Amino acid sequence: QVQVLESGGGLVQAGGSLRLSCKTSGRIFSNYGMGWFRQAPAKDREFVAGISWSGRSTDYGDSVKGRFTISRDNAKETVYLKMNNLKPEDTAVNYCAAAGEAWVTTTSTRYDYWGQGTQVTVSS
Repeated sequence: QVQVLESGGGLVQAGGSLRLSCKTSGRIFSNYGMGWFRQAPAKDREFVAGISWSGRSTDYGDSVKGRFTISRDNAKETVYLKMNNLKPEDTAVNYCAAAGEAWVTTTSTRYDYWGQGTQVTVSS
């Protein structure tokens, strides 16, 4: 019943920007927190950003703090991740997920629904 679909990934040079979008379907979006995680080859899944159901609380992983901005538009059932000043170490598959609670959580196991991922590749 709930679908999560990421888009907006691609290839960009270091210092460039991308905006990822996460479109959801179903009634859960406006009631639960959302998050972005990423996973690079041979690395563990890493928390990138999270946002509460209201959009008033956000949290970011240390490696992206100050460069990335998460936001949501509940009317459009969409969450965004604006990625500025991209670095080669940002290269990863980025996953959008819907949490089982309204507040921000950095724990992947707290998320109930996951998208298929979108590849972000940053060249030097």
